[in-house]
Parts: sequence; structure tokens; C-alpha cells
Amino acid sequence: MTAVALPDEVTTLTNRVQRALGAPARLGVAFSGGVDSSVLLALATRSLGPDRTLAILGVSASLAASERRDAHEVAAGIGVPLVELTTHELERPEYVANGPDRCFHCKTELFSLIDDEVASRYRLTAIAYGENADDARRPDRPGARAATNHRVLRPLADAGLGKADVRRVARALGLASADKPAAPCLASRIPHHEPVTAAKLRQVEDAEAALHELGFTDGRVRHHGDVARIELPVDELVRAVTEPTRSALLRGVRAAGFRFVSIDLAGVQSGAFTLPLVTRGGTSDA
Repeated sequence: MTAVALPDEVTTLTNRVQRALGAPARLGVAFSGGVDSSVLLALATRSLGPDRTLAILGVSASLAASERRDAHEVAAGIGVPLVELTTHELERPEYVANGPDRCFHCKTELFSLIDDEVASRYRLTAIAYGENADDARRPDRPGARAATNHRVLRPLADAGLGKADVRRVARALGLASADKPAAPCLASRIPHHEPVTAAKLRQVEDAEAALHELGFTDGRVRHHGDVARIELPVDELVRAVTEPTRSALLRGVRAAGFRFVSIDLAGVQSGAFTLPLVTRGGTSDA
């Protein structure tokens, strides 16, 4: 990635992240291609150099094929090698059970495999991931507990960078993911306590691909058995129910295996399934 001159306020942010990161001899970044991990990877590369930085992409049925392709493109643009690691969270009963702590079991699988299969092979001395300061304050991010258990660094959060800060840095660096909407894993579309299966994940992936083909800038398909509940940006709801888009959307989502197709008037909702459970008391660690 070609070094670019940064505005003073962005330089201040990047310096804070680089101080929080320190100077590991070789760093592995748990990488998804989203804006947070992309900024972390880019700043680590600027600080350590591409020879001391490695992107690690966990691949499983919960990662959409489009997200996998995007991750490779972003890492290539930054100029850092990317290795894929096949994860097996669907073999973990706790993950399949899909409680509010599902992400803890998913991240435990990822970080355990990085420790066991990647760290020694690539002589990594530290692992980091892209948690930002806003996410660190949320109660519905149990993956953070897995990161703590595995001594994974979180330089963005430690440097105090929230979502807006991360986007500002991404744009200044010219990252391809700078304006990419948040893309949680496909399992987040399945209501808690409904089992996660490969078949359900494929249905969600195919239905969301239909949204993208129709040009929607963001969108999530929540899996309610025979019913697909579609969340779209509020300013795109009218187009979704206007011909010919309505008919094309109906065909595409039904082709993914859903019998009924509904559109949620509330729009895109982050943490739609988890937040109501972890803010009622009793499960705040999830």
C-alpha cells in the first residue's frame, strides 16, 4: 500500500493506534475485510511493514462468499499476505445452540486455531483484532471475552477510536472498505436459541445475494423458519416495494428457500436479536 500524507487529525488517531499496538516482531491480524479490521491491518502495516504483518481470514459456512472475495481484495490493496483458516464452529454444540454467547464460541474457535495452527507456522509473536471503542462498550459483544482469554490485542479500542474515527482513518488511507456497511456473520440472522445450521446459513447468504444484485446498499435477511424478514436502509424501503423491484426481490428470496417474504419497517437494526436479551439482566456477560 502506497504511503499517503494524512491530515493532522487523522495522524493523531493513527499515532494513538500505533502506540497501543506496540512493536511486535510479527503480527497476525484476525481479518474480515470490514472497515475495522482493514484499518487495523493498514496501520499495522504502516508501522511494522508488510513483512512483519499477516492477515488471517477465518472461513466457514457463516462467511458469505462475497465477503471472502472482498477480504482478499482489501488485503491485496494494502499489500499484505492473507492466509485462510478453516474454522469448525458448527461442530461446537454451544455455537449451534445459538445462545446470546454464540460469538464467544465462534471467536474461541478462531483464536484457538490461530494459536494452534498459524502462530508457530508464521512465527507470529502477537495477534490483534479490530474491536473499536464503541463496540467495546456494548453488552452484546461476547467475542471480546474470547479475545481476552487468548491475549488478543485490540489496538483500536485501546486507542479510543470509535466507529466514526475508524471510518475517518479508512477514508484518509483510501481503503476500499472505507464506506462498506457493517457485515456481521450470517449466523447473526438466526434468532437466539434457534439452532444454527449450514442449511440456514446458505439460505440467508443466497437471499442477501439477491438483495445485493438488486443494488441495495445494505441489507440483512433474518431467518424465521419459512419467513424471511428483510431489513433495509429506511430510505430504500419504498424502492423495495415498488415494481419491478418488488417482484424481483420476492423471486430472489423465495428462490433461497423461504416461503414468505416480509420487510421490516424499522430498517437495518444492529444487534436485533442479542441486545434485547443481554440488557434485561442476568446475561450481561454475553
